[in-house]
Amino acid sequence: MIVIIDYGAGNLFSVQNALNYLGLENKITSDKPDIISADRLILPGVGAFGDAMDKLNKSGLVDTVKKEALKKPFLGICLGMQLLFEKSYEFGEFDGLGLIRGSVRLMKPEGDLAIPQMGWNALEYNRECSLLKGIDEGQYVYFVHSYAADCSEDDVYAYVDYGGKVPALVGSGYVYGAQFHPEKSGETGLEILRRFGKL
Repeated sequence: MIVIIDYGAGNLFSVQNALNYLGLENKITSDKPDIISADRLILPGVGAFGDAMDKLNKSGLVDTVKKEALKKPFLGICLGMQLLFEKSYEFGEFDGLGLIRGSVRLMKPEGDLAIPQMGWNALEYNRECSLLKGIDEGQYVYFVHSYAADCSEDDVYAYVDYGGKVPALVGSGYVYGAQFHPEKSGETGLEILRRFGKL
């Protein structure tokens, strides 16, 4: 069972639709026992970091999420990926979940590239990752974001080039984070979710 964590700031149903299409058993919930009993967890997210972290704190789920992320495959998507880091500097300074070392900062691409980064970009691999096995480097995935992870290369599985290297898929231990939206990234994104469902 994959549990999609509902804390009031997630793009829940597009993720669920993708999992349903793949035939992966799933449930949207904010119920702690369901999160604890799940085989895998997905943390989606849209909007601003501070607001999302505030909702997550008010949901009472932070401690449960942190504990369970150390025990089972855990995937943060878009803002959900950014919440995995220690801090964000989006409209202030906010603490994150601290599951991956590093912070989230406003993108400053070289050249005249627009912010937010919005659209398709090609994955460039940095190191091996179970979610990318069998997927050729250079496949395109879909992004919508203005802030990006500033973290150790040791925790980056794949980048994209957007006026410089932008971490696209990160991870530490059982925890994975996708800055892109796998549920909106065609067959490549579906294959990543399929592989997550097999971890």
